[in-house]
Amino acid sequence: MALYTQKRQRRKPMAEINVVPYIDVMLVLLIIFMITAPMLTQGVKVDLPQAAANPVESPDENSEPLVVSVDKKGLFYVAIGDKQDQSVSAKQLMTKVAAVLRRSPKTQIMVKGDSAVNYGQVVTVMALLQQAGAPNVGLITKQPESADEK
Repeated sequence: MALYTQKRQRRKPMAEINVVPYIDVMLVLLIIFMITAPMLTQGVKVDLPQAAANPVESPDENSEPLVVSVDKKGLFYVAIGDKQDQSVSAKQLMTKVAAVLRRSPKTQIMVKGDSAVNYGQVVTVMALLQQAGAPNVGLITKQPESADEK
């Protein structure tokens, strides 16, 4: 029997990190976000009237305005939370707006009225907002198409 000694060679620790799995996960997440991002925009279809007006500047750049919409049927919508596509009654509108203004008194409130809606409905919404405690109310319009763009 021959005795022989084996030299054990120590392996060097591998200093490289395999990043391929991380790249795969990142690409999958990118695709998921690209598909779901357009679905996150919610709202009510409103045909805005056109007006040549300057954009309103927010006093607080971090806060978004509260948008109250009136569609062509005269139904009210409030852009709060997940249920932006459900109509609300006049009383619910006042309650929701008052709650937002209690929590954040400097919130801008904008009215988005359809161009086909009766003017009285927009005035009614503005009166309800005033009763809810809104100090200022803005109207949302879209820029008119100029003759050069056609």
